[in-house]
Parts: sequence; structure tokens; C-alpha cells
Amino acid sequence: MKHIAIVIVNYNAGDVLRPCLQSLRTQTWDGQLDVWVVDNASSDDSATFVANDFPEVRLIVSPHNVGFSAGNNLALRQILAQSPAPDAVLLLNPDTLVPPQALAQLIAGLEQRPAAGAVGPKLVLADGALDLACRRSFPTAEVALYRMTGLSRIFPRSRRFGRYNLTYLDPDMTTPVDALVGAAMLVRTPVIREVGLLDEDFFMYGEDLDWCYRIKALGWQIWYDPAATITHYKRVSSTRRAVPSIRAFYDAMRIFHRKHFAQHTFAPLNWLIFTGITLKEWQALLRNRLRPTADRRMA
Repeated sequence: MKHIAIVIVNYNAGDVLRPCLQSLRTQTWDGQLDVWVVDNASSDDSATFVANDFPEVRLIVSPHNVGFSAGNNLALRQILAQSPAPDAVLLLNPDTLVPPQALAQLIAGLEQRPAAGAVGPKLVLADGALDLACRRSFPTAEVALYRMTGLSRIFPRSRRFGRYNLTYLDPDMTTPVDALVGAAMLVRTPVIREVGLLDEDFFMYGEDLDWCYRIKALGWQIWYDPAATITHYKRVSSTRRAVPSIRAFYDAMRIFHRKHFAQHTFAPLNWLIFTGITLKEWQALLRNRLRPTADRRMA
């Protein structure tokens, strides 16, 4: 692979977007790297400083906040229309820092696995802990039940109860997975052409699970490769609009289940699943409301 595109969707995250873009300038990979920033109608100075201080970045300014899926698609459409198009596209959050060798390691992880349609790095939070979302199983009814009832937290080492975030696996073990997280996901361009763009029914959250589900349905593998490690300062955008973020999070659960599992699930169980999602949403909203205003963020 000699040509890679990176797409970053930004919404009022200029404080972390700048160091993210600076980290991309330090990459040791020697191929052609196109960096795209889609600004979702930010009210901060994000678009201005990107245009002024990062002239190499291809900037798209959306007049409205169209969400994560549609924001990425604004860039993906232009990328796919290029001739020649990049070999692969990395979706990347603005609240990430990419160490100098991480991109080269991630690309190598994809090159070494011809059957892999996508590969994701090990994401670590600011405190060094693993971002559990970076390797996941699909939230089937059984997996979702273990997660919503708290069994996955009580028994994280259990192969049965810890399946959603694969907490029973060594975080430094390379492994095929069901899904990665859109904060850092490298996808082959031919796979994007085959599977289609991100589903814009998902405004924020869930679009990465859906994309991975569709990729695997076409016979491609998805790999978690901790040889590449990226720091993720998580939930930066969510802190700015806590209630809409919470609602979007649980809406994504409903959309994903309705799209991929509901038609094959016993009707009373569907009712239980949707009721459980709603109850968890109300619980998260209540918890959020009881927090001091300065501390409110995504639950």
C-alpha cells in the first residue's frame, strides 16, 4: 500500500484536533498520506486554524452538524471518486494521538492479511487503560443481555459474559474480531466500494458496528492488531452536548438491533430488548441530571 487517506470528523473539538493533526505530521510511513477534516459546523475556531495552520489537510466545512456517519461520507464520496483512489481509508477521531510508527504498523497489519477488510489498533485512554470499544463482538440478544444486566462487568474474564468487549482476552493479543471502533479503523478502499458508505441513519454511535457487520457479511475478516497503539482521549465531543449524546447512543442500539437482528428474533424477546434499552437510557439520563453541571458527560 502506497496511498492512504485519513478522515477526521470534527465538531467543536479544536483543542484536541490540533495535536491530532500534529501527530499525523510525525508519521514514519513513507507513502502518500491524504488527511481530510470534515468540520461539522463547529462554533469554535477549528475550521479556521485547520485552513491556516495545516494547509496540507483537505478541509470540508459542512454548514450543518450532519453527524458522524454523514460527516465521514462527505469525505468518502470524494475519496472514492479519485483516480487513482487511495488503497485504504483510516477513520480517525479528532481526540486521538497517533505515535510516529502507528500508521505504518496499522498498514502492515492490513497488508499481512489479504482476507482482512479492516484492521484496528489498540486504543488506550489517557490513563493508559484499554479503550474497551476497540475490539468487540456483535451485540446479539444474548451478548446484549449480559451487558445490560451487568454480568459482563461482574465477570469480565468469562468467555460467556465478557464476549462484547472480549475482556477475557489479552489486550496485547492480535485476534480476529466482529467489530472495531470508528475512532480508529483502517478499511480497504475496494471493501468500501463493495459494502457501501456508512449508514446515515446512525447520527452518532453504532455506525462502526453496522459497517463491520456489513463487511463481515460479505466474507471479509476484521482484525484487532495491538502492534499499532493509538491514544484516545475519549468522549470529548460527547461532553459538549451530553443529553443529545446519550439519546444518540441508545438510539444507535435500537437501530442496529432493528436492522440486523429483530426480524430473526422472537417477538417477545424483541420487546424485552427494546424495553431494556429504554430503561438503560432513562437511567443514564437520570444519572447525568444528578451530576454537577460541570461534570456532565456521556454515561
